[in-house]
Amino acid sequence: MSEITAHHGIFKDTNLHVDDTGGPGRPVVLIHGWPLSGESFSNQVPALATAGYRVVTYDRRGFGRSDKPARGYTYDTLSEDLHTLLEALNLTDVTLVGFSMGGGEVARYFSQYGAERLRSVVFASAVPPYLMKTQDNPDGPLTPEQAGEMAAQLTADEDAFYDQFTTDFFTANGTLVVTEAQRQEAIALAKQADKKAALACMTAFGGTDFREDLAKVTVPALILHGDADGTVPFEGSGARTHALIAGSEVHVISGGPHGCNVSHAEEWNNALLDFLAT
Repeated sequence: MSEITAHHGIFKDTNLHVDDTGGPGRPVVLIHGWPLSGESFSNQVPALATAGYRVVTYDRRGFGRSDKPARGYTYDTLSEDLHTLLEALNLTDVTLVGFSMGGGEVARYFSQYGAERLRSVVFASAVPPYLMKTQDNPDGPLTPEQAGEMAAQLTADEDAFYDQFTTDFFTANGTLVVTEAQRQEAIALAKQADKKAALACMTAFGGTDFREDLAKVTVPALILHGDADGTVPFEGSGARTHALIAGSEVHVISGGPHGCNVSHAEEWNNALLDFLAT
């Protein structure tokens, strides 16, 4: 466990909590979803480390054990945080795995920093190419009304919001497909989030257009998604990302909810390991 300084501020630095298995293996950086933390990859880190990879997770600013500044929740800044981490740990030949909101950092990284440090990328249950339904994005699965309702509910009652959100997160075809203990673990991680950060990031992942970023992806890419994802539906996100990245691979988990890295951990891990081995 360590910290890196992602941003040197006039009054206070912004430090990110990092967990790094170390070792000589090829690095895999796991970027967590909203509103969780790097601990949400507890089913992935041991499997990847056992396979010989150096596994790095970190808590996004505002979440988990990282600092919670008042600002810096646009994807430009969040991707800068990611780049600072790669530089601080001197990581090259990296596979970035962006889960849900984390897929946005992966996409934006190419526009800001190119592919010099990267070997490959994974978009897992990820928000690109553009969640918000707009006039020029009619296939966006998130309406402005839904986005406004989510923000209002989180503002009004965090506990009630996260209770419902984690239920939806792990529900497939009307059935909760994880244990109640696993859902409670997710709630505990969500409650580590700063409310201002959570609301600002909700705006970011809902309203950021990644279509031009995806056009700049030049390394092998895997789209990994559950077909029963009610939070970030595959048809409006993963399927479109697959179509926009030439030569990308796709693995769809049958009956997988949004949090399919927990509910279908073995299949999720195997799909990632197969991709890493190519």
